[in-house]
Order: sequence, then C-alpha cells, then structure tokens
Amino acid sequence: MAVPLPWAWFDGDFRPLAEVRISPLDRGFLFGDSVYEVIPVFGGRVFLADAHLDRLDRSLAALRIRNPHARTAWHDIIAGLVSRNGGGSLAVYLQVTRGADAGRDHAFPDDGLAPTVFGMATPVPDPHPDRHGIRAITRPDDRWNLCEIKATALLANVLARQAAREAGAGEALLLRDGLLTEASASSVLVVEGGTVLRPPPAPAILPGTTSDAVLAILTALGIPRRDEPVSEARLRAADEIWIAAATRGVVPVLELDGRPVGSGQPGPVWARAAAAFEKLKDAGGR
Repeated sequence: MAVPLPWAWFDGDFRPLAEVRISPLDRGFLFGDSVYEVIPVFGGRVFLADAHLDRLDRSLAALRIRNPHARTAWHDIIAGLVSRNGGGSLAVYLQVTRGADAGRDHAFPDDGLAPTVFGMATPVPDPHPDRHGIRAITRPDDRWNLCEIKATALLANVLARQAAREAGAGEALLLRDGLLTEASASSVLVVEGGTVLRPPPAPAILPGTTSDAVLAILTALGIPRRDEPVSEARLRAADEIWIAAATRGVVPVLELDGRPVGSGQPGPVWARAAAAFEKLKDAGGR
C-alpha cells in the first residue's frame, strides 16, 4: 500500500506539505507572535479535540488574535488532516499567527491582520516507547512568565529539552523559586503517600489537557488528588513522578538527576491510572 504524501492545511485549503510557503514578514516568523496546539490521534480517533480547541481559544484571546475559524471548521480541518495523512496514530499540529504585515514593527496594526493558519499531521508511535518509564533531570525554569498561553516562542523549552537529551534523559522538570512548575514539553504529577499532586494553575504553567484527563480518571478511580504547590524537596522525595503529554500519554519517571524515584520502577498508582488512560484512548476520549 502506498504511503500518502504528507498533506497540510494552509490558509484555506489542503495541499502537500512541501508546497506550503510562509512569508518571511509573517509575525509568527519574525516575533513568534503565534499560538499552537498538538492534538493526538490514536487509531484514527481524534483524542480530546475540544479540550485542545478550548485552550486554543484561550491562547488566541490572550494575544488578541482573531480566531479564524468556528469550532465546526476546526473539526473539519483536523478530520481532513487525519484522513489525508492515512489515519492511524498521529499528532495533528495547528498553528495560528497574527498574520503577515508590510514591515517589521513590534506593535501590531490597530485594524488587525488576517491570521495565518497552518496545520500538519505527523505519525507518532502507539504505544509510545516511553510508556515503561523515563529518566529525567531538573533545570531552572527560565521561560517567560505567561506560559499559560501556548505560544510558539519556545526557545527556553528547546534548550531544556536538549539538556535532557544530552544527559541521556527523556524530559527536563522545571523549577522556579524552589517550586515545580512543569516540564519542557509536558505536565508533571507527583505521588506522595498515595495522593497525586499537581502544581496549581498559574500564569507560569500551561493548563494541561492530558493531565486534566488523568485527574478525571483518578477521581473516577477513587484515588486522592489535588492541585498543590510542590517544592523541590517534595519532588525529590516523591513516591512516584509522572509526566503527561498529548502524544506520550502518562509516563512514569524512574530516575531524577541520577537517583531512583521511589523503588526505581513504575509505581502502583501510576499502573492503575495508566491502565484507565489506555481504556480512555480506546474509547476515543469518551
């Protein structure tokens, strides 16, 4: 069976990804003046699409970028990217920039611009190779203070993830003012005495669609959970540490900065949550 060409969505129509051309005067290119979402697809079924599109709405509103599409149109774009790229397990990437201006000025025009919309779909492994656990390192959280906006200006995240890679780790957990925030590309949850803790919502933390789904699972399972600040000391003493991300799911951290987390093996609370999460994926998020 022939492998389909990578197809993209760009400013109003589907086209081969190789044919997409973006202006160098686009504000997303010049300033990182844009937002994005990554929506997972498992076995051809789009997972938690509305939660991701809700977050896209919030990010666009925070940057005062007009949402270029109604919700039904976004669903049609996602479905078109999935079908044109062969279905299966994919990461659907959507990016909306403020648009292309005639020049380079930090201030954006008062009358607004036509937003640039780009979407693509990339194959992802399912099950993910990280499902049995990863090593992680800690890094200072030196990102900007509005990480609740899912903006494309990700250089600090890139450098943190690269540091993890060079250390032979799968993720970098970020610490700011002695507290855990999140990781370079995922949310972080901590198990302490059978209770699952997640850092509370804050401007420096991106609201996690996958971690929200995990917390709902914990409630259904009767596992105690709460949003609560996690100090560096509590992080290092945790019984279990998990990361949660759209394409990775919920993954146990077995080692942090060269030291085992708990027993150094996937923990029992994670095992219950992960099994339920897989069932949720199989049901298409319902």
